[in-house]
Amino acid sequence: MSEGALSARISDAPSDPIFGIVELFRADQRPDKFNLAAGVYMDEQGITPILPSVREAESRILSASTTKLYMPISGDPAYLAAAKTLLFRTVGGAWGEIESAASERVQMIHTPGGTGAVRLAVDLVSRLRPGAEIWVGEPTWPNHTQIIESARITARRHDWITDDARSLNTSALFDAIAAAKGGDAMIFHGACHNPTGIDPTPEQWIEIAQQIAHRGIVPILDFAYQGFGEGLIEDAASLRAFLATGCEVLVASSSSKNFALYNERVGSLAIIGADGAAAAAIASHARMAVRTMWSNPPAHGGAIVSTILGDATLRAQWEGEVGAMRTRIQGSRAALVAALATAGAGDFSYLLNHYGMFSLLGLTDDQLTRLRDEHAIYLVSRGRINMAGLSTTKIPIVAKAVASVLA
Repeated sequence: MSEGALSARISDAPSDPIFGIVELFRADQRPDKFNLAAGVYMDEQGITPILPSVREAESRILSASTTKLYMPISGDPAYLAAAKTLLFRTVGGAWGEIESAASERVQMIHTPGGTGAVRLAVDLVSRLRPGAEIWVGEPTWPNHTQIIESARITARRHDWITDDARSLNTSALFDAIAAAKGGDAMIFHGACHNPTGIDPTPEQWIEIAQQIAHRGIVPILDFAYQGFGEGLIEDAASLRAFLATGCEVLVASSSSKNFALYNERVGSLAIIGADGAAAAAIASHARMAVRTMWSNPPAHGGAIVSTILGDATLRAQWEGEVGAMRTRIQGSRAALVAALATAGAGDFSYLLNHYGMFSLLGLTDDQLTRLRDEHAIYLVSRGRINMAGLSTTKIPIVAKAVASVLA
């Protein structure tokens, strides 16, 4: 092999920490295996369903479609209007009315999923704030730090939770805010923290936002799970808190979870500037970045979302579907806590104070290996468990297995 070959003197890159576990699961030939590692919603039968509202929207789109022309660089205007309304109708006050003067501070960019929105937000920090660092609470979604480092920015880490993984580490968080310099950015999970399920209270969000604004730090909200915590409106407490300060905010949203549109890759970045001119200027740089990355977003998923949110009947149906998914997740969480106690695994009642699809069971790597090898149960680091992957039949089996590796 030539020394100039691309593959010269390299070894295989490490596998993704989540998708790598999923690949191990797929290769497992045991019939009674459980995948509780993947971050997707599943119903009682273990299927990630197509929502009925989505099926109806797709039927309408198919019958009305006439072209597969490129979207504009910023994306589908109908989808962007719908995504903007979904985000900002939940916050109340002047922001609750999209036609208000306050909404002029918002520019929307259509992205390939929430991941694309986070990458675009990080790229904007890199372009507009050379030398800035981006702070991330650990543990976090592993791709956060990978995206930051891929953008050639320094990732600064701080603790998000206490050592027992049961509550928010407020002292570490506020120490990190105090240590950050003006112009740095900080990534927050807008709701339903992944992987811990530990969210600040609305009052804590207000204090966080005020300190962020005072320090001149750019907040990036990764808002991937709106509606999976307490409700579409309730889950926007973080956004309300930052908007109240008047600071500039970047909000990455995703339709993967609450519309179950995982393979459509539909998301958006909301750019909230100090005023309309500032938002427009930032958006112009965002479009330059988009042109060099994906150029134009995929259209179909955005059309589904705009069709649903633009029709009162479909929107009400979808909101009911989101509510049903949320209720099932909450029920599985409570049932797991009870089953763990019955199995003798210990007191896991702290899980009842968490929100969304995920929580940490606090398992070691050796215990996770035993769960895989002895019980065909797949979790990721520190025992992150997907509550939406549980079912009535799985819960007692998982509880007994966890008890056995903890014994």
